[in-house]
Amino acid sequence: MHATAVALHHPLSPEDRSRADFYALLARLYADGPDARLLQAIAGAEPIAGDSPFARAWSGLVAASGVMEVDAASQEYTDLFIGVGKSEVNLHASHWLTGAMMERPLAELRGELRALGIARRADVTMLEDHLSALCETMRLLIAGHDERKPAPVATQRAFFERYISSWVFPCCSAMKGNTIANYYVHVGEFTEQYMALDRDALAMDG
Repeated sequence: MHATAVALHHPLSPEDRSRADFYALLARLYADGPDARLLQAIAGAEPIAGDSPFARAWSGLVAASGVMEVDAASQEYTDLFIGVGKSEVNLHASHWLTGAMMERPLAELRGELRALGIARRADVTMLEDHLSALCETMRLLIAGHDERKPAPVATQRAFFERYISSWVFPCCSAMKGNTIANYYVHVGEFTEQYMALDRDALAMDG
């Protein structure tokens, strides 16, 4: 008889499920340019009710995803975030907080992740303070994974305030203001509005 691994799904409120899903989306968008399947999924997503800045930013991203070509999105990601020798927009926290890579904020983050019991997979080369990795960490703290339970709101708030909100907004502004950016203007606007929304929600909760 063979045992079958069962993925454990922790009960989440609709709000926390949405939060985890948005962080998962941002983690994917900042890990690499969107592929056809992702662009199609975003383009077909439901609108967010109301006329808030967040709802408008989501509508802009949905509309842009419906007309963006995969090859163009991939090239834009490379030109904007990788470049030749130096990226147009750096997605690492250490760069924004100290002006250099591999500095104290990264070392502090690695210590925090160890304390939280979160380890980088051996096959991953992305630094832990990359925006994609930080969004994935927030998703994990919100939703949990397998036997790992969702983290308390206080833990989520502390991680967000220390490792994301301290630099993500100027990063989004740089993204939106860069002449190379096209699709990622919309990604940057949505990121900015979502991060502001989550910052305010975390501040009010508990």
